[in-house]
Amino acid sequence: MEPIDTARRVPRRLRDPLAPLLAVGLVVMWSSGFVGAELGTRHAPTTTLLAWRFLVVAALLVAWCLWRGVRMDRRDLALHGTVGLLAQAGYLYGVVAAAEHGVSAGTSALVAALQPMVATALAVPLLGEAVRRRQAVGLVVGLGGVALVVGSDLVGAGAAPWWAYLLPLGAMLSLVAATLTERRTRPGGGLIEALAVQCSVSAVLFVGLATVTGTLAPPADPGFWGAVAWVVVLSTLGGYGLYWINLARSGVARVSALLYLTPPTTMLWTWLMFGDPVGAGTLAGSGVCLAAVWLVRSGHPGRTRDAAAGESRRPRDEGTSAEPLSPDPDRRPLR
Repeated sequence: MEPIDTARRVPRRLRDPLAPLLAVGLVVMWSSGFVGAELGTRHAPTTTLLAWRFLVVAALLVAWCLWRGVRMDRRDLALHGTVGLLAQAGYLYGVVAAAEHGVSAGTSALVAALQPMVATALAVPLLGEAVRRRQAVGLVVGLGGVALVVGSDLVGAGAAPWWAYLLPLGAMLSLVAATLTERRTRPGGGLIEALAVQCSVSAVLFVGLATVTGTLAPPADPGFWGAVAWVVVLSTLGGYGLYWINLARSGVARVSALLYLTPPTTMLWTWLMFGDPVGAGTLAGSGVCLAAVWLVRSGHPGRTRDAAAGESRRPRDEGTSAEPLSPDPDRRPLR
């Protein structure tokens, strides 16, 4: 695939029309994972849920790739496998295990929402992405909004042991590592092939863990299979698919900022499904999170410092935006 010419510029009105829809879809589908964790751990241990989740989705994706005759070189296989261990196995084990040990979905979403701060802070020195002052302010404002949304939940979350709160923290750090690894190494291949490799590696890991711990056999309760279907379709195919699509079309800061909307969205999910009340703090915090996301995403997409310097040396066309079509022209995008 030929690299995109960064010298081309388009008027602001012609910018990606799918961006808002993809962003909304990511927030909704990503939030579904916290609900799916609570649904699944009501019927089975963490290792059982994750083993069958990845067995099902890996079988579907690998069958599709075999039918299409897809091939991938060893480098890309290794990179996608590494990203899968971090973004799926590491992240999901922390989230689901936290739910199993009594950490509420809102609290897990709060800790996971620290990801934008950590990812953006590391993207500056590691990836050379430029972060504008407005984006930095938006990230800090978003953190305050997240804390406001789930503040009451943190106060009343004494049922879970203290160490259980380290699980979503580890999950968040694992996702940050996966995000930066993917952006720095730029593995090739399409989205479906990438997810097939990531889910297959995770399936091997969790089937092995479930076998060793004697938790591989699924329960007969149909609610378990409903939870598996939920996390396969919404959380894995929808959530991770949209995460990598958004990341390929934008910078780390802009994509990560969307995760600030997952705690209030998760609260809405739990209100609709479990009858959990939504208080004034949740509504106020949701408004703060929306403002924070607007601040971050209203700036230019994340770009490397070299690209930004190159732009400053080129004359600006009248009536057009100075923003390039792609923040990373050498990237082989997930399609």
